[in-house]
Parts: sequence; structure tokens; C-alpha cells
Amino acid sequence: MNHAKKVLLGTFAAVMLSTLMPQMGNAASNDIRILMNNKQLQTDVAPYLVPGKNVTMLPFRAVGEATGATVGWDQANRQVEFQKDGHTIRLTIGDSNAEVDGQQVQLDVSASMRGGRTMVPLRFISESVGLKVDWNQRERIITIVSEGSEAAPEDGEAIHSESMRGTWISTVYNIDWPQDPKKSGFNAERQKQQYTSMLDKLQKAGINAVFVQVRPTSDAFYPSKLLPWSEWLTGTQGKDPGYDPLKFMVEETHKRGMQFHAWFNPYRVSVQGDVSKLVNGHPAKEHPDWVVKHLNKLIYNPGVPEARQFVLDSIMEVVNNYDIDGVHLDDYFYPYGEDKESFKDNDTYERYNKVFNNKGDWRRNNVNEFVESLYKQIKSTKPNVQFGISPFGVWRNSSADPTGSTTKAGLSSYDNLYADTRTWIKNHWIDYIAPQVYWHIGHKAASYDTLVNWWVKETAGTGVELFIGHAAYKLADANETDWNSADVLIKQLEFNSRIDAVAGSIFFSAADLVRNTKQVSDKLQQYYEEK
Repeated sequence: MNHAKKVLLGTFAAVMLSTLMPQMGNAASNDIRILMNNKQLQTDVAPYLVPGKNVTMLPFRAVGEATGATVGWDQANRQVEFQKDGHTIRLTIGDSNAEVDGQQVQLDVSASMRGGRTMVPLRFISESVGLKVDWNQRERIITIVSEGSEAAPEDGEAIHSESMRGTWISTVYNIDWPQDPKKSGFNAERQKQQYTSMLDKLQKAGINAVFVQVRPTSDAFYPSKLLPWSEWLTGTQGKDPGYDPLKFMVEETHKRGMQFHAWFNPYRVSVQGDVSKLVNGHPAKEHPDWVVKHLNKLIYNPGVPEARQFVLDSIMEVVNNYDIDGVHLDDYFYPYGEDKESFKDNDTYERYNKVFNNKGDWRRNNVNEFVESLYKQIKSTKPNVQFGISPFGVWRNSSADPTGSTTKAGLSSYDNLYADTRTWIKNHWIDYIAPQVYWHIGHKAASYDTLVNWWVKETAGTGVELFIGHAAYKLADANETDWNSADVLIKQLEFNSRIDAVAGSIFFSAADLVRNTKQVSDKLQQYYEEK
């Protein structure tokens, strides 16, 4: 989120919609969604309308915490208090007046209790701090944005203040960072210098966010109570590097005004297939029943509830302990390669499936349950932390589903990886989606423009932001003859720029930007400077 707008955003944002929604009357409102400066406001008690008043009521604590206000509750006086930017506002349950900086102001509807939560109506405060409010009747979405920010979109699409210009930093195989310690030897100071140098080069190219793989193979780039230190960090799994790489990376990234998104590969355990080679105490070694060997790699079985919970807990450990801007998952759920070797989960299917008639639907439900649970835990813990996923670029081909994309891709996220991105978007279990559209414009089987247009329609009116994943790595591949110039990427960015719903781009991966492969960084810098 744009930090200036975050400061401008008022202490509160609940809205009386007498002018915005006169047609709603006494309609039920448990499906109302509220977007505050690009982020959906999460509440454990749903917003509702007061009959006859058309006043929207919201839990005070969720609103206050989401906007960075200090909130308080006076049990003796049954009074809520918000403090921000020198302002103090108090509301007492059942009192038709509010105290604003010591002055009494009449309310149309007083604060009240519902579901154990104090609900507050705050149209007059929203207006006093310069919030702009819009109502999308068709989608039942209230958008609230700060004064001076972009107007709320008319069709209920997600709103964004600054385009995402991100890059993935892969640590598995030491693709991007750090330099392979098995070849060069481990040196903490050298790792730090490499990271800051990389950030500086990325920022010069126009990058404003990094997605760093902090949990590449069920091991950690941070001190963890659940996972061993990563082998990609020191060369030896379980070896303490003598510093906290994640803390260092977050601080250095934020110093430069860039966003830091913690990237997790949820189910990959190891890129080799022997459990005995894992460090003693590794969770997969302690729970071999959670693990499936597939194509000589070790994978946590998404069908085992205990394994899913462990993965979720290990991600939340980072959410709780670090000042990250987002949690990011990639395209790896059930593994690629079942055309070569089946994923051995028949026993798990027989044991845990109680509802579904086929394994495919059961697998998709396992992934759905994980995504939904992770989203809810993140938002209940730190509402401002973004949660997004970067799936394979094709949900389904239209040959398999008429609502799919008019592509002829060899696989799809729905049918082969059991990742039903449509369900995640529809249910708003993610804040953004960043499909890996790794084909050029004009590709015969899966053209870039065709897929971007499909994803635009898929996310329209949902409040889920759309970023596009770009294949910068193909510029270094001599076999990719259609990628003989960085202009291939620039043309994609120019295509995106004509579509308001595309909120930005993420490039795979950082190494090609840092190396300036085919002058890609120079051209990105020029492109972004001209925007």
C-alpha cells in the first residue's frame, strides 16, 4: 500500500450510506465487502445495515487496527476510543452523541453490540478525515479511499495506488541469492553485501517490491522453532548462519522504500528423494507418514490434515515474528509430472475422503481448505499483511471447460496441480493473484494477450488485485528464439498499461534483471521512468 495514503487514511471507516444505497432498504447485508485503499477489511462480525436508517455498522476494533489507529475499550463506561494523528474520538454504547476532540457531535445511529463486538456508525468521521466512499450495487462492495487518491472504480474491481513492479528472488538451488555456499564457501558478510547490492540494482531498474523465497525446501532463512536452517543458506541443512537473514532482508528492503513479501513453497520437502539425508529433527524425518516421494523429490502430502496444519503453522511463525508486507505462494501445490509418475496418495484418499466421488475434487478441496485457512489466519493476526498466490498461467483450457481460456496449454492449474484459482478469487481468499503468464504475445498455444484478458475478466468485480508474472528468465535461454530481445517484455508491459485492471507485474527472476540480460534492466528503467 502507498505509505502516504496509509497515513492519510482516517482513524476509522464505517459508513452511513443513506445517499449511496437508498435502494437497499432492509436488505440483508452479510455479503457486503469493504475495500479500504486496496485492501479488504476483515471482520469477525459481518457488516450490516440498520433497518430504516441505511447506516452501515462495523466492528470498531477491526476498523481501527486496519487503519493503524490506537484503539481502546473502557469496560466501566462501555466506551470505545480511537486515537490517531492527534485526534481522539470516543463513542459510548447506546449514546446518540460522540465525543470528537472534546466536542459533542450527534450520531444518526449510536454504537451497539452484536456478536460480542462493538459496532460503530461513522459517516461523519469518515467525511471529516477526507475519505471518499463509493458503493457498487451489483457486487455489493463499498470502496473507501483517501482524499487525493484515485477514485473508486465503478465496476467493483480492485483499486490500486501504485503499480506493482516486483521480482522473485529464488533461494532454492541458489538461483538468485545467496551465492552457492557449497561452491564459494559460507560467509555471512558476503551474503549481506550480495543482497544489498542486488536490491540497489533492482531499484535502479524500477523494481519496488521483492518476493523472497524464505522457506524453499521445508527449511528456513530465519531462526525457527519448527524448521531447520536452510541448506541453501549455509550449504549444510541445520547450520546456524550466525545472523537472522530474514530480519536483515526486511530491514534493508524497507530502508529503500521497497516492499518485502515472504515467499513460501508450502509442500516441497527436498529436491532429492531420500528422507534419511535430511537433518536430524527435520519434520519430514519425524513424520515420514506426511511425505510422498515423487520423481525423486520429497513432497508433503496435501491430503494429510496434520501436514497441512504444520505448513500453515510454519508460515504463521513468520507472519507473527517479522514486519513483512505479504505472504506469497507460488504454483506448487500438488506436484507437476503426474504424466511421468503418479502421486502416491491412494491410501490417504481412502482414509480421509468422506465426501467426494473422485480424487481430483478431493485434492482440490485439500488445497482450497489450506488457502482459506491461511488467509483467515493471516487476516486475524495482521490484517495489513497481503496474501497472494502466483499460479500456473492457465486455469483451464476452453476445450476442458467452456469458461476457460481459449488456449491449448499442455496442462492447467485446475486439472494437473489441483489448484482451483477461480474458487480462491470468488471467495476472496487472496488479496491478489499473479498468474505466471510465461508466453509471448502471439504464442500459438497460449498467447500472452489472450491469457491476460481472461484473467482480467476472472478478477473483475471481486476486489482481488491482478498482477502478471513475466518470464524474464527466457531472455537467457538460447532455445527461446521468440525471446531474442527485452522488447518482448516491454511489449507486454505496454499491453498491460492499456488495461486499468492490471495492477502491476512480477518478473522471474531477479538474477536476469541484475545481470541485465539483453539489456532488460536498462529497458525496464527507461520504461518505468517514462510512466
